[in-house]
Amino acid sequence: MPHLTRSRSHTSGTELRPGVGVPGYAHPLLAPTEWGELTRPGTPLHWVVLNVSDGPGARPDPHCLEAAGRLRNAGIRVLGHLDTRYGTRNFGELVSDAHRFVDWYQVDGFLLERCPADHAGLPEVRRTVATLRVIRDAAHIVLGHGIHPHPGYVELADQLVTFSGPWSDYRWSQVAEWTAGHSPERFCHFVHGVPRPHLTEALRIARWQGAATVWITDHTDGGGGADPWEAMPGYWDEFVSRIGTGVSE
Repeated sequence: MPHLTRSRSHTSGTELRPGVGVPGYAHPLLAPTEWGELTRPGTPLHWVVLNVSDGPGARPDPHCLEAAGRLRNAGIRVLGHLDTRYGTRNFGELVSDAHRFVDWYQVDGFLLERCPADHAGLPEVRRTVATLRVIRDAAHIVLGHGIHPHPGYVELADQLVTFSGPWSDYRWSQVAEWTAGHSPERFCHFVHGVPRPHLTEALRIARWQGAATVWITDHTDGGGGADPWEAMPGYWDEFVSRIGTGVSE
């Protein structure tokens, strides 16, 4: 069993129900089934990340325009993928990419991948997020730290990705104590390499650690040489059917 530091208090009915956050599929030409499944009625999606070509690409992509349009027409939030490179990305480049995402794909917000997590990175991330909220009214901002960051980041965005990694790490992970002061709707977990027999356990960990938005897959990163998020899990139907039902303690 995973090492858990504490159980979470019960959430109120006004908080976000548990659901799925898709970190970013492969291009719609390469993953047509994956993109098509997302608009199936009843799928508990919180948002889907659009990553055309390490960002919005150099010009509007007709296949991505179609995929994003189908999602937005179905009432599903679409987020543009912005890589901050742990704070080393040029601010002007980030803003330019954000404008293209909004102008071309009408995105509803952004995932800031490889976001800084230390105290020193707070001012620049604060500046970036403030600018993104000007570019896109009511933008939904997700900070993709992948670890528990300095608690100051929770005030900057709608959600934080506080775990992104393999099942071998997740099953023994511990949640930062400061997260107890915030509702589960503020946190996301992305876990890869989860075998089907451990799906229930992974969902239980997410619930106990207080992450309302999750992505759990049996695909792996191949030792760092592959993208585990680019295809749907082999147990997709089971995953989405269980995500909103709760997992017994």
